[in-house]
Amino acid sequence: MSMLRVGSGIELTGDRLFTHRIHRLIAISTVALGVIWGLAFIDEAPAWVLVLLAIGWASMPTILAGSLRRPSLRFALVVPTSAESFGLIGMVMNAPEETMIGWLVITAGILLGGLLGVWFWFRWLPVPRILDDPFGWPRMTLVGLHLALILVGATLVLIGV
Repeated sequence: MSMLRVGSGIELTGDRLFTHRIHRLIAISTVALGVIWGLAFIDEAPAWVLVLLAIGWASMPTILAGSLRRPSLRFALVVPTSAESFGLIGMVMNAPEETMIGWLVITAGILLGGLLGVWFWFRWLPVPRILDDPFGWPRMTLVGLHLALILVGATLVLIGV
């Protein structure tokens, strides 16, 4: 069996094992996106950036929670992902010099997460079999990189680097 064969995926289904992942994503997105909004507020982000980040913060866990009953709602995750991405790009453009690197790293982490979500969940491009298992180490490594970038970036913003 080839590692490059394309799998079918469970991301847009009501698979019981995957619902645990959704519950975890609801909690993580609520906290992480709230922290990002708070950091932007402290860093005196423009109002439009705060609004976009707030839209992402409010809509990501809401859509995820709704998708537990209607998995097809996960397509709507494009809204919070786009709001967060554009808000963070705006934050990078407006960040003070001492926190710009941190905002760049956070933005890279969010953009990576968005790209992984589109790739793995929506399957607009084929997903190699080695990355098909949402609980497998190859995919978890990519998700870990996404999380690490966000955490490192937030730390850099906090310490003012």
